[in-house]
Amino acid sequence: MKKITIVFLALTLSFYSCKKTNTKTETKKEISDLSIYNLPSKWTTQDGKGIELKSLRGNVLVMVMIYTSCKAACPRLVADMRDIESKLEKTTKQNVKLILVSIDPKTDTPQRLKSFAIANKMNQDPWIFLRSSEENTREFAAVLAVNYKQISPMDFSHSNIISVFNPEGELIFQQEGLGVNNEKTIETINQEAAKI
Repeated sequence: MKKITIVFLALTLSFYSCKKTNTKTETKKEISDLSIYNLPSKWTTQDGKGIELKSLRGNVLVMVMIYTSCKAACPRLVADMRDIESKLEKTTKQNVKLILVSIDPKTDTPQRLKSFAIANKMNQDPWIFLRSSEENTREFAAVLAVNYKQISPMDFSHSNIISVFNPEGELIFQQEGLGVNNEKTIETINQEAAKI
C-alpha cells in the first residue's frame, strides 16, 4: 500500500510540474515583428562567448555602435554611455544591459574588445561588447539607422546614436549627437526597467 501511495504521489507531482512549466511557457509573449530578437545573427562578446541577441530578452538594452581604434567621436560616445550608466537608479541597473557594438569586426577581436573594456573600466555588468561578421553588423546598423563608411584602413565615418530597446527588443528611443542632454534617455530607461 505504501508503495502505491508513493508512486501515485510521484506521478501527481510530475503532472503538476509539467502543467506548471507549460503554463509558464504559454504566457511568454511572442516576439513582435519590430523586435531585434528576430535577427538570426550570431555575436561574440568581449569574453569570446557566442550569443544571439534574443538571449538578452527581458532587459532594457542601451546600445551604441563604435570601433576601438576611433580617436574622434567614439571616445565621446563611450563617455556618454558611462554618463548614462552613472545616472541610472540602482534598482534600474539590474534590468539594463549597456552594449557597445563594433562596426570594425576585422580589427575588434574579442581580445581587443576585452582590453578596451578593461582600459575603460567597463568589463563588468551591465556592460557588454559585441562583434559579428561584417554582414551582420551592416544589418544591425540598418535597424538602428546608424550609417557608417570606412574612409581609410583604420577610420570610419559613422552616426552618433545611442538607442534604447524595451525588454521585448523594440526600439523605443534614440539619442543623437555627442555630449547632448541625456535626461530623456535616462527617464526612458528608468521607466522601462521599472516595468520589469
